[in-house]
Amino acid sequence: MSTISQVAREAGYSPATVSRYLNNRIELPASTALRIDSAVARLGYRPNLLARRLSMGRTETVGLVAPEIANPFFAELAATIEDEAERHGYSVLMSSTRGLRERELTSLRRLEDRHVDGLIMMTNQPDDGTLAENVGTHANVVLVDEDVPGVAVPKVFVENEFGAYHATRHLIEVGHTQIAHIGGPGNLMSGGERLDGFRRAHLECGLDPASPRVLLGTYSREFGATAIGELLLDANRPTAVFCGSDFIAIGVMQRVRELGLAVPGDLSIVGFDDMPFAELLAPALTTVRQPIETLGRKAFNTLFALINKQETVAEVRLPVELVERQSVAWRR
Repeated sequence: MSTISQVAREAGYSPATVSRYLNNRIELPASTALRIDSAVARLGYRPNLLARRLSMGRTETVGLVAPEIANPFFAELAATIEDEAERHGYSVLMSSTRGLRERELTSLRRLEDRHVDGLIMMTNQPDDGTLAENVGTHANVVLVDEDVPGVAVPKVFVENEFGAYHATRHLIEVGHTQIAHIGGPGNLMSGGERLDGFRRAHLECGLDPASPRVLLGTYSREFGATAIGELLLDANRPTAVFCGSDFIAIGVMQRVRELGLAVPGDLSIVGFDDMPFAELLAPALTTVRQPIETLGRKAFNTLFALINKQETVAEVRLPVELVERQSVAWRR
């Protein structure tokens, strides 16, 4: 393999100049840059990335901690983060925690051991204080999607409360007054905020915010199916349901069909996420769209700024929008 010194001799410049140019630490006249690039091409020079990283005191790798990669939401978010990292010359070390606290803590230890320069962390379980205690001792950590209360690190979230408010308001405006909410864990930020938005819509529209049936559990298809089965046993059963996730909405749709009912004729449904499959359902799902690509890019760029000692914002909230499809019917 050729060396920096050989490239320098071939180009007619000092090794220091060539090294600084190849590491993007100096701007050179076009003619000078061309001579160096030509020498690199002729000699087939490839930089020793490990040596470069050691000299810089960095790994040029970031960690990404996600609850589960099989979930389309986390998979799309991870792909976007990886694309943005590559654009900045970084690699991504991905870890799926499967909802286990110990795996989350193991990922933090990689940061302690300098295996990565920083960490983008997504959790899907309430914290008992353990995660906050460990996250709070690390400098280059960004929280995405869900909060860890009491931790003063940069955070990138979406407007959960407004999205739920807008979804519920839509159901009310098309005539529904018996609206149930099937949501995620109430002790997670997203679950609590989406419930708040659901109740605010009722209050502002003159409906009793305490009267609708609310069932909180997990963001899963199984919970959606179980919850709607319970709700439909009520004598005063709902005519519409706002689901805290698209996966919950799928479970609701499946159970409704099993009971011989129709969507949206017997039950209107609104989800939250706008997963790629949402528009492929029959009927296509009305849902709140999260800006997953923007969320991923903002997460990496916030971490990149931290690593490079640049100014960051304590918390960013990204806007959401309601996507109207065919799973909601007018109630006359």
